[in-house]
Amino acid sequence: MRPVLPDLIGEDLACRRGERLIFSGLGFRLPAGGALVLSGTNGSGKSSLLRLLAGFLPAASGRLMWGTQPVAADLAGHHARLHYVGHADALKPALTPREQLGFWSALRGLSRRQAAAAVEAAIAAFALEPVADWPCRWLSAGQRRRVAMARLLAAPAPLWLLDEPLTALDEASQAGLQAIVVAHRDGGGRVVVATHAPLAVAGARRLVLDDYHPRRAREPVLPI
Repeated sequence: MRPVLPDLIGEDLACRRGERLIFSGLGFRLPAGGALVLSGTNGSGKSSLLRLLAGFLPAASGRLMWGTQPVAADLAGHHARLHYVGHADALKPALTPREQLGFWSALRGLSRRQAAAAVEAAIAAFALEPVADWPCRWLSAGQRRRVAMARLLAAPAPLWLLDEPLTALDEASQAGLQAIVVAHRDGGGRVVVATHAPLAVAGARRLVLDDYHPRRAREPVLPI
């Protein structure tokens, strides 16, 4: 039986950008198999919250916990259990998609055989076979984005933090991404998605970042 991992918990979180308070009083609990969808106007703090959840940005106040342990107490351990896919695709231009995915798999400690199988499955899932051995600098924006998303399969991690994941993806790739999100959650994984586009995440909880602006009334987390 797969062990149940602790919940990711945010308690009364606040975030500053420079001297400006972006949001405050934000709280949530994300259990195994759970999903959060972040929405809000431009500048409401969706990307900042994702970076805070990844441990790349400190909270101005409040606590981010992995079960009973503060995330800040073991940032290296926290980074090892998550994938953060931001606006930048983080690809090495000289590497091919197959090499790039293999590098990410090796970082997760997969054996050579496990890594090879995971990489090929990721390439197939995002229909990257025709370009799998091209240098990434030759790829279109959509192809680069598909390589970035294929990382989720090539190098497994229990927590996915995705910032506008549908950007530059065609309809088939969007459907493929939605399918792997479902499979990830069915296996006990969890996902936090910031998006303006319609992304079907069944049973997700919704955080409207505008509701946590310091000058606006706050509402509880609502189901989608």
